[in-house]
Amino acid sequence: MQDLFEEDNQQSSFIAEESNLLLPLAARMRPKALEDYAGQSHLFEPGKPLYETISQGKLHSMLFWGPPGTGKTTLARMIAANCQCYFIAISAVLGSVKDIRNAVEVAKLKKKSGQQTLLFVDEVHRFNKSQQDAFLPYVEDGTFIFIGATTENPSFEVNNALLSRARVYVLKSLDEEALTKVLSRALTDKVNGLGLLELELSQAAKSLLIAIADGDARRLLNLLEMASDLAKPDESGKSLIEEQQIKEIIGDNWRRFDKGGEAFYDQISALHKSVRGSNPDGALYWFCRMLDGGCDPLYIARRVVRMASEDVGNADPRGLQIAINAWDVQQRLGSPEGELAIAQAIVYLAVAAKSNAVYNAFKKCMAEVKAEQSYEVPLHLRNAPTKLMKELDYGAEYRYDHNEPDAFSIGQTYFPDDRAATTYYEPVERGMEKQIAEKLKYLRSLK
Repeated sequence: MQDLFEEDNQQSSFIAEESNLLLPLAARMRPKALEDYAGQSHLFEPGKPLYETISQGKLHSMLFWGPPGTGKTTLARMIAANCQCYFIAISAVLGSVKDIRNAVEVAKLKKKSGQQTLLFVDEVHRFNKSQQDAFLPYVEDGTFIFIGATTENPSFEVNNALLSRARVYVLKSLDEEALTKVLSRALTDKVNGLGLLELELSQAAKSLLIAIADGDARRLLNLLEMASDLAKPDESGKSLIEEQQIKEIIGDNWRRFDKGGEAFYDQISALHKSVRGSNPDGALYWFCRMLDGGCDPLYIARRVVRMASEDVGNADPRGLQIAINAWDVQQRLGSPEGELAIAQAIVYLAVAAKSNAVYNAFKKCMAEVKAEQSYEVPLHLRNAPTKLMKELDYGAEYRYDHNEPDAFSIGQTYFPDDRAATTYYEPVERGMEKQIAEKLKYLRSLK
C-alpha cells in the first residue's frame, strides 16, 4: 500500500512538472525567493516600510501601483510565502462579487485553523465601486490581508474607503540592471527556464531585447521565448539568436504606451511643462515619445492650442494662431506634414515670451461670478433696438468710444452699478504684454 502511495505521488509530481513546462516562460520564471526578485530596490532597503513588513511578518493591507511587468503579482506571492499565509488570487478582469464571497469563506475557514489568508486582487481598478466596497468589512475585521495591484493611479481608480485602509507602494519600471538579471536567470535556469537548451544570445540581441522590453520583465521573457521557439540549432547543436531575429519578431511597433492611462497623462504633462519652461528640446522629446507610442497627433495639436492660451497668451498672440494653423495642417494633410507643423508650433511656443495673465484673470473672474449674485446690466450698457427700450433709458448716457479723444471714454463704467470694479487682468512685463501694461496703466490713470 505504501509503495502504491509513493508511486501515485511520483506520478502526480511528474504530471505537475510536465504541466509546469507547458506554462509560458514568464509564468515559470516567477521568482519565489527575495534574492531572485529583480528591481524595486527602493522598496527593499532595510528600514523601508515594505522591507520591514516582510522581514518581520507584520502584514497590512497594500496597493501595488506600477506599470505592467514590474513584479506586482510576484511580490504578493512572495509576501504570502515568506509570512506563511494562505494565498488566494482574484483577477478583477474576470472576477465578480461571487468570487469575493468564495474567497471570504475560505479565509474564514483558514482563520479558524489559525492560518492567515492573503487575498490578492489583480487589476483591482477594473472592479466597480460596489465590488471594491465588498472587501471593506473583511479588511476591517482581519478576515484576510488585502493586496491589490493596479497599473492606474489609485487616487482615481480605487474608491476612497478602500484606499484609506491600504498603504500604496509604487513600483517602477525595471531598469537595465534588473532586466539583465531576469534575462540571465531565464537562460541559465535548468528547471523552469531555458537552461536545458543549448541557447545563446549575441550581445546585440541581448541589448535589443532589454531595450524593447521597456521596463517590462514579462514582455522580455515572452519575446525571449518566441525567439527560442524559432531558433535553429547549428551542426554542434547550439542555437544562436542574433539581433536580426529579434527585430523580425517585434516588427515595427513595440513601444509601451497606454493611450488612456497614467503614462499618457504623465507624458502630455511633461510636454506642457517643457513648453512652459521654455525648453524646446525637452518639448520635442516628449512630443516624439508620444508619437512613437501611437498617440493621435490631433490630440497633441489640441493641447498645443491650450498651451498657447494658458502659458504664452498676449505676451505673443501669434502663438495661438500658429498652434491653430498646425492643428489645421494635421487635419488637412495628416502625417508626416502635420506632425512637422505641430513640432514647429511646439518649438515656437517654447521659445516665445510667456504670460499666464489671461489664464489667471479668467480663473479669478469665473470664480467670483460663480460665487456672487446675478447683477443687472447697467442701463447705459444695454442695447436699445426698440422704442420701448429707448423710453426705458436702455443705452441712455452711453458714450461711443470712437467719438471720444483717443477712442477712450474717460470715467465710463463697465461693471454692474451695485458691484465694485475689479482688476482681473494684470499683464506681465514680457513680450507684447509689456506694451499692453503700459497702455492700461495710462488709461487707468485717466480714470
